[in-house]
Parts: sequence; structure tokens; C-alpha cells
Amino acid sequence: MKKLQAGFTLVEIAIVLVIIGLMLGGVLKGQELINSAKAKNLANDFRTTSTLVYGYQDRFKSFPGDQTQAQLDTAYGTNAGSVCTPAADGLCRSNNGRIDGEWNASDAKSETFTFWQHVRLANLATGSTNVADANYLPLNADGGHIGIESGVSAAGAASPPIKEMRGSYYVCSNNILGRYAKQIDSIMDDGNTATGSVRAVPIGSARTVDATATASIVDGVQYQVCAAY
Repeated sequence: MKKLQAGFTLVEIAIVLVIIGLMLGGVLKGQELINSAKAKNLANDFRTTSTLVYGYQDRFKSFPGDQTQAQLDTAYGTNAGSVCTPAADGLCRSNNGRIDGEWNASDAKSETFTFWQHVRLANLATGSTNVADANYLPLNADGGHIGIESGVSAAGAASPPIKEMRGSYYVCSNNILGRYAKQIDSIMDDGNTATGSVRAVPIGSARTVDATATASIVDGVQYQVCAAY
């Protein structure tokens, strides 16, 4: 008796390969859509933060974080809002038309910190109005901080958060992966993270460090991204 051997035909193998190809294509396309949505979400953080300034100015004729205690009491009731203390040039000088301090300040010694309480009291943004709350500072989709500043004063001149940036104020966010930093720049600016109004530097970089060019951005490395307005 002959022993028959069963196996797949070339047609069957081809069909299986086509199905596998379609499945892989769907997974890759899905991941691309997820990455694109995340980049748009991160870019929206910059735009939303900048609109808070305009909305607050329109209502109170002042920058959030830059008002005196008397102005805050008039707007929100006695002791409802907090001013930064102690008063100091470059960090906390009321009514000077600036949002003083570093964008990632972590205490009420800078206007950039009390900024968030003021826009929330004005119902322009959501979040805690208690400056002592552990979850007081806002976070981006990558778990990094979001902040705003007018450029820290240094030797009588404003120092932007990234070298050679120019603007009235800057919105910055950190812990952003390189792949998203490149997409944010393409969405909001000229596609080069070393030029224009949107720039990126490695986390922890000094203000005197040049921005990192798109070609040198590493997808899996985290960066600080800033946008000038």
C-alpha cells in the first residue's frame, strides 16, 4: 500500500501570506494613527495654554500670575487667590506685564506657578486651585509638565528657555519622546526642531544650549519642547 503525504498547496500558502500581510499592515497603520493622535494632543497643549493668556487678559486686563493681592481679592473674593512671594525681579514682580519665573517652577515663589491657580479660578482651565495640592501642576500625555513663562530676566535682559528663541512668552513641555517632538514641530512650525517658533532640547539642558535639529532627534529619547508666542 502506498503511503500518501498531505501538505499545503502553493495557493493555500499564498492566501495565508496575504492574510498575514494584511494583519501586519493593519497593526502598523493603527500604531501610526495612535502616534499621530498623541502628537496632536501634545500640540494642543501648547495652543490651549497660550489661549489662557489671551482669555485672562481680555477679562482682567492683566496676565494670570502677575496681579496683586488686592486685584485678586476684587476678582475672586478675599484670599481666594494667591500671589507669589517674596516679591523679586525675574520671579515675582506684580503688574510688570510679565509672567515671571521659570516655566517649570515648583513652588509659589514664581508667577509661573501661581499662573495655574489664577486661570482655574477664572474658569478658563480645569484643575486644583490649591497650590499645596500634589496634583496642582498640569501634566501632558507623556506625564511631563506643561508650563509658561515670559523668559527669565538675566543681567537686565530676558533669557528664553531655549537659546535664541524670540517671543513675548513661551509655553514649554517636557518628557516628550523624540518621535513626538518632530511631529509637534511639523504640526505647529517649520518641521525643524532647531529653528522657528517651536524648538527642542534634551531634558535638563541649560538655556544657553542650542536647540537640537530634527535630523539629530532620537525617537526613543525624551526632550523638552518649547513654543514661542
